[in-house]
Amino acid sequence: MSYEYVKLERHGDVLAIGINRPQKANALSLEAVRDLSMAYAEFDADKSSRVGVLHGVGAHFTAGLDLPNVAPTVQRGESIIPPDGINPFLVDGRRLSKPLIAAVHGKCLTLGLELVLATDFAICSSLASFAHLEPSRGLFPFGGITIRLPRTTGWGNAMRWMLTCEEFDAIEAHRIGLVQEVVPEGEHLTRALALAGRVARQAPLAVEAILTNARAAWREGEAVAEQALLPTAHRVFTSSDGQLGIDSFMQPAQPVYHGN
Repeated sequence: MSYEYVKLERHGDVLAIGINRPQKANALSLEAVRDLSMAYAEFDADKSSRVGVLHGVGAHFTAGLDLPNVAPTVQRGESIIPPDGINPFLVDGRRLSKPLIAAVHGKCLTLGLELVLATDFAICSSLASFAHLEPSRGLFPFGGITIRLPRTTGWGNAMRWMLTCEEFDAIEAHRIGLVQEVVPEGEHLTRALALAGRVARQAPLAVEAILTNARAAWREGEAVAEQALLPTAHRVFTSSDGQLGIDSFMQPAQPVYHGN
């Protein structure tokens, strides 16, 4: 599919998903949110894409929500997500079945932080900056930051930045665990694509199983995840890719996995 506000680029098994509204600092209008949700659904269903990289086209990752455009829909209590899409903030119980990496540069504001928190890990450029601004506008964030930021960064770090609405830099984002790596300015996407390519070379069934089990532990508790360990191991070990991996211990070449 083609989108007005999302740019898709394929890099082998990796799909780069670019927020593409640079004239508005990639602020997410209703149409942009809907494009992004449909792009997520396309990525999840595409068997040729094993890993995704979310980034911003132009000078910024995203300035957050385009309030004048989106607020009327929220005030009416209506969903901003189309029925066939996947909520890019992943707050409705549905999850991507594949890894998604965030590549952040420039400004990452409000809902931008929530997009990052909904990915599996994040890279940012050294000049990236972050801020959570909803309280300063009299608003409540609905993209999951109240759930994920305390879990990711610890209660004190989360409240420090959520309640003051102050801006923080890449060094602080790395210190609190919002991003996992800081790279020189301009290298965020290149580095994220390289890491995504490395993830894409791993066995897809094993990667999906790791994501599923780890998420189950977070959402449903360790006991639920523990019960799934041996059944999941049996399913993965007895797959074709699992046998390739076992056989690779006797062979010098890296196996090529096919996801079955």
